[in-house]
This record gives sequence, C-alpha cells and structure tokens, in this order.
Amino acid sequence: MEPVFGPKISEEEREMPYRVTVNKETCDGDGECVEICPVDVYELDANGKAEPVNMDECIGCESCIEVCPTDSITVEEI
Repeated sequence: MEPVFGPKISEEEREMPYRVTVNKETCDGDGECVEICPVDVYELDANGKAEPVNMDECIGCESCIEVCPTDSITVEEI
C-alpha cells in the first residue's frame, strides 16, 4: 500500500540517516508534520508539540518542513 502523503520511498532513501529537530519554543502543535510524514517520524508529545520519535525512519523528503507554519523543523543529513 502506498502512503497517502509524501513521495515514493526508494530503498536508497530508507538507508540515509537524518537528524530531525523540532524547536519546541516555536512549534504551535498544529500536527501537520505528523499527518504528512510518509514514514511516521513524528508524534505530538504531552504538551501538544511535535516530537521526532522515529528519527531513524526519516528519508529526508522534507515534507514536514514544507508544511510547518512556524519553521520549527530542521532535517539534516548525518
């Protein structure tokens, strides 16, 4: 089954390691990143802020960055 949102995921992309960070001071908790991520990197924490809980699954598509209204997310290749 293909993901509803985001690009197709190649095997090469799956093996690329990324560091995902969320600025909790500016995150407004709208959850767009949670909804759009094709590999479920994010969950909302107890305070309603985005939390990268599955960072090792990140494929670096940056869909989360594109939908974040407060520019609170960074994705870096490591």
